[in-house]
Amino acid sequence: MNLHEYQAKELLKKYNVPVQEGIACGSVAEAEEAYRQIKNQYNNKFAVVKAQIHAGGRGKGSVQGNGQRGVAVAKSLDDITTIAGNLLGGTLVTIQTGAAGKVVNKVLVAQDVYYEGPNPVKEFYLSILLDRSRGQNVIMYSTEGGVNIEDVAHDTPEKIFKEWVHPGGPLQSFQARKIAFNLGLSGNAFKNAVKFVTNLYSAYVGLDCGMLEINPLFKTSDEKIIAVDCKMNIDDNALIRHPDLSNMRDLSEEDPTEVEAGKHNLNFVKLDGNVGCMVNGAGLAMATMDMIKLSGGEPANFLDVGGTANAQTVEAGFRIILKDPKVKAILINIFGGIVRCDRVAQGVIDAYNSIGNIEIPIIVRLQGTNADVAKKLIDESGLKVQSAILLSEAATLVNKAVA
Repeated sequence: MNLHEYQAKELLKKYNVPVQEGIACGSVAEAEEAYRQIKNQYNNKFAVVKAQIHAGGRGKGSVQGNGQRGVAVAKSLDDITTIAGNLLGGTLVTIQTGAAGKVVNKVLVAQDVYYEGPNPVKEFYLSILLDRSRGQNVIMYSTEGGVNIEDVAHDTPEKIFKEWVHPGGPLQSFQARKIAFNLGLSGNAFKNAVKFVTNLYSAYVGLDCGMLEINPLFKTSDEKIIAVDCKMNIDDNALIRHPDLSNMRDLSEEDPTEVEAGKHNLNFVKLDGNVGCMVNGAGLAMATMDMIKLSGGEPANFLDVGGTANAQTVEAGFRIILKDPKVKAILINIFGGIVRCDRVAQGVIDAYNSIGNIEIPIIVRLQGTNADVAKKLIDESGLKVQSAILLSEAATLVNKAVA
């Protein structure tokens, strides 16, 4: 589950992680009032207005139609009115959204942290995620933070440092000091960085994050270390331990089809192909998508109905797949282990009758318990459904359907 920047920062503050303060706003009037509060509370000359979407690259992205950048500095109330007006309700296109972009429903009006002082300011990069190759959490960090971090990783990978932490224990003190040292910090900035990294790692573990990225990690002129931006992803499987976090989910940022699938407890991911697939089991689904490619088609989706497929789940799967106009055929690949094949076959027949006439070919491959009974049910149903038992048979039928 992805969180917006303003949501992630509120969570970080609970772990004593210093952040750039701001106020989330859903209207221009709210943004204007937030600017007044920010200016009075922090005595700032400027404020920063940031589009709140689940995508990176906002600083370089722009709104369709008016060209407004996703992150902009406002030097006056008039600036706030213009920037917020251009962002709210607009479609922001960034390198991570693709050409379709994302609609901006909220903006964050934040304090200016780039004020002048006795020491130079500096931007760093820091993120925490799981390194699956090692089975350990890894902290990746660099002295070259900011909007060009992708270029740094590509052109000068030696500037990206890594520190691995065993997931069964905390970040060790020497590791936090090593990170601060590699960032070139000293004095109070060094001490503040050690505290920051230690608390940030505690937040990563305590919140069951899948990924936590701070870019930029900022050293202010008075040697404070703060999170100016934050991208946070919570492990969906851990939400049972965090019922309060479930309320932070923004469904408007997610694919509507995937949201609908979730309501039926279906694991669904939309792809760009022409063959819809419905399978029971994630591993079998991956193998099915490989088979679709080998047979000349392209998978239109990943859809795992789980080990207890019935008429209701099959019907829901049908309806979700059929919403994609690119789909030329549907392949249902079921292995009858926990669930009997004849029950799935009956579920397919019932779902087909419930939905009505389906114009595209449907191939049903059933293998396992009562597969022969299931094939007979399909063949004698009178429906435009083709049955197969062997994977090679299903592949041949898919090839004919998309040819």
